[in-house]
Amino acid sequence: MNRKKWIVNKCDKDLAADIAENCGVDPFVAYLLVARGFTDEFLVESFLYDTDICDPFTLPDMEKACERIKSAIDEGEKITIFGDYDADGVTSTALLYSYLSGAGANVDYYIPDRAGEGYGMNVSAIEALKERGTKLIITVDNGISAIEEIEKAKELNIDVVVTDHHQAGDVLPDAVAVVDPHRKDCEMDFREWAGVGVAFKLVSALADCDVYDLLEAYGDILAIGTIADIVALKGENRILVRAGLAVLNDALQSGTLRKGLKALIDESGATKNMTSMNAAFRIAPRINAAGRMGSAERAIKLLLTDDSDEASLLASEISAANSERQSTESGITEFAESYIESHPEIKFSKVIVVDGENWHQGVIGIVASRLCEKYGKPCIVISKSGDVAKGSGRSIDGFSLYDALSFCKDILVQFGGHKLAAGMTVETDKIDEFRKKINEYAETLEEILPVLKLDCKLNPASINLEMLSVLNILEPFGAENPQPLFGLFNMKITGIQPVGSNKHIRLTVNKNGVSLPVMLFSVAPEDFPFTTSDTVDLAVRLTQNEYMGEVKVSIQVKDIKLSEVDDDEVQKSLSLYESFRRGDTLSPEQKQKLLPDRDFCGSVYKYLRANNGFSSGEEILCYRLGFKEEKLSALKIALDMFIELGVINYENGKYLLPTESKKVELTESGIYKSLL
Repeated sequence: MNRKKWIVNKCDKDLAADIAENCGVDPFVAYLLVARGFTDEFLVESFLYDTDICDPFTLPDMEKACERIKSAIDEGEKITIFGDYDADGVTSTALLYSYLSGAGANVDYYIPDRAGEGYGMNVSAIEALKERGTKLIITVDNGISAIEEIEKAKELNIDVVVTDHHQAGDVLPDAVAVVDPHRKDCEMDFREWAGVGVAFKLVSALADCDVYDLLEAYGDILAIGTIADIVALKGENRILVRAGLAVLNDALQSGTLRKGLKALIDESGATKNMTSMNAAFRIAPRINAAGRMGSAERAIKLLLTDDSDEASLLASEISAANSERQSTESGITEFAESYIESHPEIKFSKVIVVDGENWHQGVIGIVASRLCEKYGKPCIVISKSGDVAKGSGRSIDGFSLYDALSFCKDILVQFGGHKLAAGMTVETDKIDEFRKKINEYAETLEEILPVLKLDCKLNPASINLEMLSVLNILEPFGAENPQPLFGLFNMKITGIQPVGSNKHIRLTVNKNGVSLPVMLFSVAPEDFPFTTSDTVDLAVRLTQNEYMGEVKVSIQVKDIKLSEVDDDEVQKSLSLYESFRRGDTLSPEQKQKLLPDRDFCGSVYKYLRANNGFSSGEEILCYRLGFKEEKLSALKIALDMFIELGVINYENGKYLLPTESKKVELTESGIYKSLL
């Protein structure tokens, strides 16, 4: 069920007016902040203006970590940074390596191969580092769960300093120091750094200098890694990213930016002003692609190189890897969706677990994200390779994947991650058992429905460049501080124009005499379910667009629905349908709501016959038929019965009529019988 319930944030207008006056904030910005939960002046001023960065020594074991690292530098011991292959791990490694090499350390780095080794430390790698002469390993963005691996390092007389930001288990690794804000004994107010944020705190402790001097040196890498890891851009993360982006943009304008970053920005076609959104959608995917489709060392070399020619070559290679990643991801996503659609027991489960042979491990996390968005529920994608399978999952707000995997830990080889994103390893012959158990866990929770949160409703007449400019104070945007999403309600569609070789649509919508052009990207005209004269609600984002020297507000549609439809009733009806398809026990009253009678089925079939099928989704079909929202579940049952009996076909999201009509009895349907 991918239908989201739209919720408009509530706001105390009087409180917003007071905050606007007392904090010197634009009234519209104050309104948005109050709607997002900033309900007193201290919270508002802290969010907008705070520049305080905490003492790194408040992190657990930081003093021990610094003492051991400084000793290694002084003694000339070989230090190896044990990193990770994603953008957070790459930037963490590059940042710490850059500092330590500049401090005179005998340092190198090791990045495990995603396909061959997987995430985190492994015994074979530690043995290889022993052969290389490593005396001290510093982990970045990993290590908190490497209990056995760090024991092996101790056996080989290699000390380990762990720096990580993932959830700590009940037992900490027996390392010289374990620097992780998620340790249970950590009492800090803010703990939400990315791995690169924890690495920066380590450098801050080692350098013992003004932290803003360090931001001048490393803020660009720090900002990109933090944005890439999708950690909350609040508290200190907001301060660090804001400062880092300022450093990056100053260097970009002055021509002093790192050669690798400059080359990558040029390859990406990013604008001259790097925002958090540009970093998230143009830069981070390319850095991630280096490790997904080959060696992440290319990305580290890119961030460290002083050679323009090498930077251009590496940036070109990484962009090519990103294109390959997109193609591979699309192929697996298409296959996974087809498999899910043909296996109702998976499609209608509360947690979708789909597996395939030798799916590229570098993209299964992205595929999981695509499936999570499509089906509106937690999704785990597993790649099988022999006796062992590795999976990556994505979730929706309210369902912690980490907690769910913890519930299943007795049948997993290993797991780790966060609430909304996690990875795991499982024996191939236990995948079905895992699928069953994680859904047993989901059954213990209250039903969680996907939600679309709108910051506020907009009057179309109020949209202008001035409104857009005052929103800049809310930057940088990211997790838990998203780019504002606005609602344009009861807008009449007056024009539908294909653009971009029929890949996108420009709509013209009107309300109270105000006409607005809005863009709907990646939707072909034939897949657009609405028509002119339909009245719709639009969830939109506002951006600035410059064309031929003229600057305008660009309105981009993120979601669209019929204005007359009751969200709550739609959700109830869809939930009932999914419960039935999942095999839940239903009451006689619930079965009666689902069971379509002969006249109902006749109306549906006549409409399909008159329109030569239908391809705009069941909710729109329900509306076109004039049925109430509560009948949506019965409509879906009727369509399922038609497909079962061969009356209609369903292909690629479209209900089609066969070339020859077929007369059947509805009572012959197994679905019909199960509802009696």
